[in-house]
Amino acid sequence: MADAYKLDCESEAVDCRFIIQSEDEAEAIELATAHMREGHDQDYSDDELREEHLQVV
Repeated sequence: MADAYKLDCESEAVDCRFIIQSEDEAEAIELATAHMREGHDQDYSDDELREEHLQVV
Protein backbone atom coordinates (compact mmCIF):
# COMPACT_ATOMS: atom_id res chain seq x y z
CA MET A 1 0.00 0.00 0.00
CA ALA A 2 1.30 3.46 -0.89
CA ASP A 3 2.14 6.02 1.77
CA ALA A 4 -0.18 8.97 2.18
CA TYR A 5 0.68 12.43 3.46
CA LYS A 6 -1.71 13.96 5.96
CA LEU A 7 -2.17 17.33 7.62
CA ASP A 8 -4.62 17.36 10.51
CA CYS A 9 -4.90 21.00 11.47
CA GLU A 10 -7.30 20.23 14.31
CA SER A 11 -4.47 18.59 16.26
CA GLU A 12 -2.59 21.93 16.19
CA ALA A 13 -5.39 24.52 16.18
CA VAL A 14 -8.42 23.61 18.27
CA ASP A 15 -10.75 25.86 16.27
CA CYS A 16 -9.73 24.51 12.83
CA ARG A 17 -11.13 21.28 11.42
CA PHE A 18 -9.11 21.27 8.16
CA ILE A 19 -7.70 17.87 7.16
CA ILE A 20 -5.98 16.86 3.93
CA GLN A 21 -4.62 13.50 2.89
CA SER A 22 -2.97 12.62 -0.39
CA GLU A 23 -0.69 9.93 -1.79
CA ASP A 24 1.04 12.75 -3.70
CA GLU A 25 3.44 14.56 -1.36
CA ALA A 26 3.70 17.62 -3.63
CA GLU A 27 -0.09 17.97 -3.71
CA ALA A 28 -0.32 17.66 0.09
CA ILE A 29 2.33 20.33 0.55
CA GLU A 30 0.66 22.64 -1.98
CA LEU A 31 -2.72 22.32 -0.23
CA ALA A 32 -1.18 22.67 3.23
CA THR A 33 0.75 25.79 2.19
CA ALA A 34 -2.39 27.40 0.80
CA HIS A 35 -4.41 26.51 3.90
CA MET A 36 -1.80 27.82 6.32
CA ARG A 37 -1.53 31.07 4.38
CA GLU A 38 -5.26 31.62 3.83
CA GLY A 39 -6.65 30.08 7.02
CA HIS A 40 -4.01 31.05 9.54
CA ASP A 41 -2.05 33.89 7.91
CA GLN A 42 1.19 31.90 8.34
CA ASP A 43 3.86 31.04 5.80
CA TYR A 44 5.82 27.79 5.98
CA SER A 45 8.51 26.43 3.72
CA ASP A 46 8.02 23.01 2.16
CA ASP A 47 10.64 21.60 4.52
CA GLU A 48 8.94 23.08 7.58
CA LEU A 49 5.64 21.53 6.56
CA ARG A 50 7.29 18.15 5.93
CA GLU A 51 9.17 18.13 9.24
CA GLU A 52 6.67 19.79 11.57
CA HIS A 53 3.16 19.20 10.24
CA LEU A 54 2.78 16.45 7.64
CA GLN A 55 2.32 12.91 8.85
CA VAL A 56 3.07 9.87 6.72
CA VAL A 57 0.19 7.43 7.13
